[in-house]
Amino acid sequence: MPDRQEQIELLLDHYRSPRHRRALGDADVVMPGGNPGCGDIVTIYLKGEADHAHIADVTFEGEGCTISQAAASMLMEAVHDGRLTMEQVLSMDYHAMIDALGREVVASRPKCATLALGTLKAAIRKYLWDHHLIPEAEAGGAGAERGLVYGTDAVRAAKS
Repeated sequence: MPDRQEQIELLLDHYRSPRHRRALGDADVVMPGGNPGCGDIVTIYLKGEADHAHIADVTFEGEGCTISQAAASMLMEAVHDGRLTMEQVLSMDYHAMIDALGREVVASRPKCATLALGTLKAAIRKYLWDHHLIPEAEAGGAGAERGLVYGTDAVRAAKS
């Protein structure tokens, strides 16, 4: 397990040299996510495979604090390197994301640390809903109880 300084250096590396940070022109879903508490914004671009289970490509764009942007980069890298399926991403635990980022380093900023994961999950649920693979009740997000906003109002909410 990396020590606190190594975790900080890893976060700074991802913030300064983000992985998979770009718009994706042929995305099936473009999902903005916002953190009204501090103004962080992460927009996820998701392209599904023909089998509707695998992720062909996923990228992000965003603005905000070091933690939110580094977390988005680290998440994109994990999805790409692990060739994660949509179901695997949906089952990812927010606490595990905080642990991967370094709990001691991000403990005071859990919303910043989990914004990208929540936004990616919302993008996947929208993709599955758009392809009639889940019922409407499952297509909604689970971010409201954590104070995060996904979808068309996310950017406005984060900037207000």
